[in-house]
Amino acid sequence: MRIKSALNKKGITLIELLVALVICGVVIAGTYRLFVAQTRAYTVQDQVVEVQQGIRSVMEILLRDLRMAGFDSDNVGSKISIANPFVAGDNSITVSYEYDNTTQYTLTYSREAATKRLLRQLTTTKDDGSSIAGPQEALLENVEGLDFTYGVDTNDDGVLEWVSAGAIGTWKVVAVRVVLTANPDPTNPDVKNWVSPRTLTSAVAVRNLVLTK
Repeated sequence: MRIKSALNKKGITLIELLVALVICGVVIAGTYRLFVAQTRAYTVQDQVVEVQQGIRSVMEILLRDLRMAGFDSDNVGSKISIANPFVAGDNSITVSYEYDNTTQYTLTYSREAATKRLLRQLTTTKDDGSSIAGPQEALLENVEGLDFTYGVDTNDDGVLEWVSAGAIGTWKVVAVRVVLTANPDPTNPDVKNWVSPRTLTSAVAVRNLVLTK
């Protein structure tokens, strides 16, 4: 009886084992695909946040310098006179202002087409006429566009008209609008294929500026 009972006990057949392996494989493959998708989404989102933060930071620096354009303290002890506070361009801009009684700062912002970098260069001019041009500092990589337009009041009605640098003429510029466009890291194929360029537009009043031509 014991021998017959032992012979009646059944184990796992080969077909059952293969079915179990197939089911496990399907579950593992699905889990892996979900993990890859989540990792890709995290990478893309991280790159988007990084480029947006970079654009905002650079814009703050640029607007700060634009607000200072033409600043002259008019201090009796000052030896600095701002002769040319503003050089307008469509894709670059140069502003000058008094840093202290003996020093003028001139800052140029431009986009380097070959490397797609946004560059900032500071030139320091002393009251004796000597000047030192600093290195070009790369503020942001993968810059697709840097565009400036200028707010002018053509008929003194308080309504601004935005014009290009070449259309300023003799009008006084009272504001500058900046459009900055940048891409996340293009070396990442996920980012390159799924993320569009990010653009930030800001405008600032240049209260110290009197631009005449």
